[in-house]
Amino acid sequence: MNPLTSITGTIISGFILAILIVVGLSDGTGVSALEIAVWAHVLAGVVWIGLLYYFNFVQVPAVGQALAEADKGGPGAAAINKYVAPRALLWFRWGAVATWITGAAALGHMKILVPAFTFENFTFDSNVSVIGVGAWLGTIMLFNVWVLIWPNQKKILGIVKASPDEIPGAKKVALMASRTNTLLSIPMLMCMTAYGHGLPF
Repeated sequence: MNPLTSITGTIISGFILAILIVVGLSDGTGVSALEIAVWAHVLAGVVWIGLLYYFNFVQVPAVGQALAEADKGGPGAAAINKYVAPRALLWFRWGAVATWITGAAALGHMKILVPAFTFENFTFDSNVSVIGVGAWLGTIMLFNVWVLIWPNQKKILGIVKASPDEIPGAKKVALMASRTNTLLSIPMLMCMTAYGHGLPF
């Protein structure tokens, strides 16, 4: 049976291949808990930020176009809003949680969780402060997902009851919070990579 015919088989095969690479390239010193935390953080982050970019670069413009063409016999936005958006939002919001938790776990394992979030006691004089800026940006983004985007998307998609007067406001809040997260993701990713490689100046 071809594992690539299902998403579960594909993911399991990816993990098996990763384990084989670890075993094949291992120097025999054991498993690095830090690397596992960072790897999990990156995997979760790719899911979260990948979906954030999908929503902003693909789905929102596509729904807008579908709505504009609905009067001309087009399919409208129903298929996206009924089948795609709820599933994507499920992975999106839990990807955000997993990213934050695994990031905090990695910082904790490096013993820099508190120094990162306090910017080295507000001195801003080390690479710990740089990753701290990234961690705070990620925390703000997590807040936006759960407090602004998801509650308003539930109204937009009809998951919870909302009056017709509430929908335009919900759309605006969800869109602005999503765009804010897209904006914040750019410096956040720079700060995350800069911890190990330095800022680009």
